[in-house]
Formats: sequence, C-alpha cells, structure tokens
Amino acid sequence: MRDNTQPTRERILQAAGKLFRRDGIRAISVDAIAEKAGVTKRTLYYHFRSKDDLIAAHLQARDEPNLALFKRWFDEADGDIAAKVAGIFRNLAQSARDAKWSGCGFLRTSVELVNLPGHPALIAARAHKKRVEDWLCTLFAEAGAGDDAMPLARRIMLLLDGSFAIVLLHRDPSYMETAADAAADAIRHGLTRSAASRSSDNPN
Repeated sequence: MRDNTQPTRERILQAAGKLFRRDGIRAISVDAIAEKAGVTKRTLYYHFRSKDDLIAAHLQARDEPNLALFKRWFDEADGDIAAKVAGIFRNLAQSARDAKWSGCGFLRTSVELVNLPGHPALIAARAHKKRVEDWLCTLFAEAGAGDDAMPLARRIMLLLDGSFAIVLLHRDPSYMETAADAAADAIRHGLTRSAASRSSDNPN
C-alpha cells in the first residue's frame, strides 16, 4: 500500500501558506485551509494537532528554503564580501517589485502574534532569524572580523528586517537598495577596523 502521508501533509502546508500570505494567519480558518487543500478537517487534524501547530510548521517549512536562497544570492553576487551581502538586499528589492510581494512571513507572523511570545510559530520565527544571523556571523568571522563578527551580523540583520518593514509600508523597493549600500559600508568599515586592531596588537 502506498503511503500518502507526506504528500497530504505538504498539500496542507502549501494551501495554508498561500492563504496566510494572502490574508494573514488570524483571518484564515482551519475550514478554509482544509477546503483549499482538498482534505477534511479530520485529515488536517491528523497531521497537525491545532492551527497553532500548523502555523509553526508553515514557518519551519520556509526556514531552510529562505536561508538557501540568501546563500545562493550571496554566492552569485560578484565582488568582495560586502558586495555579496549587498547582493542579497538587491535581489530582495527585485522581488519586492512584484505586485504579489508581501514582505517577510516570519515578521508578519510575529506582528500578528505579538502578545503570545511563547507561541510555537514565534519560536520558529526566532529560530529562523537566528540561523540567518549565525550564518552572517560565520561569513564575517571567516573574513577576519574577529570579535566584531557577531555585532556586525546584528547590524546587518537590523538593516535587513528594517528594510523588510519599511518597503512593505511604503511599497518602495528603493529602500532595500539603500539598505544594500548601508550594509556594504558597515561591512567594509567593520572589517577595516578589525584589521587595524589586529595590526596594532601585533606591531611586529
């Protein structure tokens, strides 16, 4: 007998994702998700104990693909590490020019669930953002940032998520391009400062 568990679960997640992106998580009922997925509520609850678990699973499913996309954009960009990180922002700006662009799902979910800090979806969102931050930190450490690697990664995260918010508010992707320039400047300054510090510590 063929096991259809995984395809059914994926179908539910895909349906939920489309509805969540279009209308938000609070506005969408379990009935609507089941109908969109072509399953019964009983089947949906077989795969997900609650709507809260489904929301969290939706974000968890986006974690690896989103980070992989950032890594691909970084690898494809030309230039030094600053230009390559800026390339992530510029690709995001291009994505934001699509009329269907709806910003960062992790941040949108955090806004809707702001009064529920222990919600499993917020735990998933925080885990994703921390993974991106840790990846940036590793890049900067390998580039010679030393102890400044994590503070620099946090500065880039602030620019990244800040630009997500302001572009969604104004519907103007050029803010993302401005953030790209700011990120590149911050990285070059940070690496130069770290190099100077190492040089002063080792005059010979």
